[in-house]
Amino acid sequence: MEKDGASQEKLFDMRCALLLAALLGGNIALALGPWLVRLTDTGPVSAAFWRLFLALPFLAVFAHMAGQKLSGMPRKTLVLVAIGSFAFAGDLASWHIGIGMTRLGNATLFGNAGSIILLFWGFIIARALPRGAEWLAIVCALAGAGILLGRSLEISAETFAGDLFCIAAGLLYAVYLLTLQGERARFGSWSLLVWVSIFACPVLLVIALILGEPVWPTNWTPVIVLFITSQLIGQGLLVYSLGHFPPLVIGLALLTQPAIAAVIGYSVFGEVLSPLDIGGMVLLGSALVVARANSARGSQPSNVSSKA
Repeated sequence: MEKDGASQEKLFDMRCALLLAALLGGNIALALGPWLVRLTDTGPVSAAFWRLFLALPFLAVFAHMAGQKLSGMPRKTLVLVAIGSFAFAGDLASWHIGIGMTRLGNATLFGNAGSIILLFWGFIIARALPRGAEWLAIVCALAGAGILLGRSLEISAETFAGDLFCIAAGLLYAVYLLTLQGERARFGSWSLLVWVSIFACPVLLVIALILGEPVWPTNWTPVIVLFITSQLIGQGLLVYSLGHFPPLVIGLALLTQPAIAAVIGYSVFGEVLSPLDIGGMVLLGSALVVARANSARGSQPSNVSSKA
């Protein structure tokens, strides 16, 4: 009996370690996205199109393996998927444009600000004032965003505009999450992501063509690595691990994304961070963690607020 108990405990510990590795690995894979967007020789919106389009057949396979149906959705659900897909396409387009204009750390933080935006939205819907740590999240978010935006404005108008594009992406991502939160629980994450990609791909392609971007890559390597790391590995590991951790742990793991992006920005692109920049990132990152932990109250969707 003691041996059986020790074996079960060992298996439990191994499973916990595997889940934690999947959670961190998913965030690390997603953190490579902004770097790869810059490496592509297409336009930024075109890169967003390819990362969804190339992943589509694999996402369909994942949905089938998870037992999630791709057909039989009612018209109301398809309408909501279409609305959410437009928001998601706008999110990716805005974020990818912003990535090329501001620092990678800023782009990753602002682009993942959906949790903070949903926190504010929860107060509006509930018609309630913040409580306790929620006030802390608001103060940290405003202070951190103010510092980072001010520093970007000091560097150049372009980096400031890039920050605004990434903030717009965070807003649109929050709209995407809110639109589909009920349907996701009903039909499954993979199934919905397949339909979202089907709707979003042509929207992204049209935007890229209107902007006059080069669409067809001459070097496919960054595009292929982008869709593999962001859509397959990153999302796959997160979907596998998310249901096993409390929101606070998920929020803390989320902070690996801006940290890695800032390191890449410094080592590859020479984006130096001052102590004030780091302070702003810490404040905004703290707000993300508190906002994510607050999702346990049910005011936010249960999805990770990371780029899908």
